[in-house]
Amino acid sequence: MDRPPGMMDVAREAGVSHITVSRVINGHPSVRPETRARVETAIQKLGYRRNSVARALKSRHSSTIGVVIVGSELFELPRILLGVETAAKQAGYWVSLASRQGESTTADLLETLQRLTDQSVEAIAVVADRSDTVEALSGLSLGVPVAVVMSGNAPDPELSFVEVDQELGARLAVGHLLDLGHRDIAHLTGALRTFDARARVDGWQGELTAAGARGALLEGDFDAESGFRLAHELCDADRLPTAVFAGNDQMAMGVLAAFVERGVKVPHDVSIVGFDDMKGAGYLVPALTTVRQDFAHLGRSAIELLVRRMAGEPAQRHKLTPQLVVRHSTAAPRAHS
Repeated sequence: MDRPPGMMDVAREAGVSHITVSRVINGHPSVRPETRARVETAIQKLGYRRNSVARALKSRHSSTIGVVIVGSELFELPRILLGVETAAKQAGYWVSLASRQGESTTADLLETLQRLTDQSVEAIAVVADRSDTVEALSGLSLGVPVAVVMSGNAPDPELSFVEVDQELGARLAVGHLLDLGHRDIAHLTGALRTFDARARVDGWQGELTAAGARGALLEGDFDAESGFRLAHELCDADRLPTAVFAGNDQMAMGVLAAFVERGVKVPHDVSIVGFDDMKGAGYLVPALTTVRQDFAHLGRSAIELLVRRMAGEPAQRHKLTPQLVVRHSTAAPRAHS
C-alpha cells in the first residue's frame, strides 16, 4: 500500500463495516466486545491513524487551543509556554503554536490567526509584548475566544487579558530602594515600544515623585549588552546614582559586568534591582535583588480564562501580583551607613 491506511482498509481487515470502525474509534458503547477487539487488532496491524484535521474540519471541534507569539522581547517565553501546555493538557486540549517575530503588521497577525481558525482551533492565546498587537486584535471577529497574555490596556469586552502587574512590580523595586534611604535612583529601561517597559517606567516615576526623589532615565533594549552600555554611560556622567533599577535581570547582569570594569562596588557604591527573577539570578555576584514574575502561572491563567470563556462565561481581565525578592545587591547608600 503506497498510501496511509484508511478507515475502509481497517473495515476490510476486520471484516466489519466502516461505520463499525468509526464507532470503535469514537468509543461508542453499542459495539460488542469481540467486534471491538477485532477492529483494534486491525488498527494495530495496519498502523491506522485517524485524520484528526479532517475530523476537526467536519465537526468544528478539534480539542486544540492555538497559541500565537508576537514580539521579540519575550525572554521568559519557555516558562510561559510550559504553563500554557500544562494547563491545556489538564483541560483536555492540545496546543497548536504559531509565531510572528519582529515588526509584524496587522495583516501578518490576521493571517496567522486565520490559519489557526482554519484548523478549527477552539480558542486562541496571543502572547504579546506590545500594546499595538492588542489594538490590532480589537474589533476582529474570529469566531473563537481570544486571551491576550502580557500586553493590556485595550477597551475590548470580547478580549480576555492576563498579565503581571508591571507598574506594581516597579513600585516594589523602587520602594525597597527608597526604604533603604536612596534618593537618586536611575532607571535603565527596556525598549519603550513594549508594554512592560512603559508600565515599569510609570511605576518608577510614580514612586520617585511621591517620595520627592530623583533619577535619570536611560532607554536600553532588555538585553545584557544594553545594560552594560548604559552602566558605562552612568559612570561617565558627572555624578553616579546611589541605586539602579534595571529594566530586567538581563540588563542588570550587564550593569554588574560594567561596574566591575569601572571599579564600582555593588552594593557598597551602587545598589541594583532587576526584574523577572530569571533562573540563576541568585547566583550572580552579588546575588541579585529582583522582582519575581511567575511566568508559568501567567500561561496557566491564560488557558483557564479561555476554558471558562468556551464554557460561556464573559471575557475577564486578570492581573497577577509580582513579588520582591531581596538578595545581596541592595543596601543603604554609603552616606547613610
